[in-house]
Amino acid sequence: MRRIRLGAAIIVAVIGLPTAASRASAQSCQASGAPDNCGLPGTVSMTAGRVVRLQMAAASTPLTAPTPADFDAGFNATTGPTLTVSANASWTLSLRAAVATWTATNTSPGAPARTNKPAADLKWSTASNGTFAALTTGDVTLFTGSATASNATTLYFQTLYDWTLDTPGNYSLAVVLTLTAP
Repeated sequence: MRRIRLGAAIIVAVIGLPTAASRASAQSCQASGAPDNCGLPGTVSMTAGRVVRLQMAAASTPLTAPTPADFDAGFNATTGPTLTVSANASWTLSLRAAVATWTATNTSPGAPARTNKPAADLKWSTASNGTFAALTTGDVTLFTGSATASNATTLYFQTLYDWTLDTPGNYSLAVVLTLTAP
């Protein structure tokens, strides 16, 4: 029985010879007697690139409908989604409007919806009582960080209203969040 094993090993070695010869650091192992085994040290390798993940609590945020008091104040507030970043390297999370104006759909006969409501009428902040900045079509850094398993923050919005400009209608605005690992 031992001869069959050795014969098979020789055939495999001969067939594998060109491949083994082409490897600069090829190793071999031989054993005889009892116990019949041998071992070779080896290594494994891999390349881990930058990996980032952005999770958002909700894909869409319904903004609070304005009241007369909101029109008088010029704005109202809405708590936006919670954003969670996971990354194995430094990262930056940016925010921008996809387009310069809101999409408007008429809802009231004789009072067309405002088709030129600017994206800047939506302000954002990472603190409910913080400083709010007008949304633009250029990327603005929300926050940055280093490698983390989970870094969560909530967005807060203020929507601006004007009695003479903001007519009845359904309004929406596409917002783009971009997570990069430079």
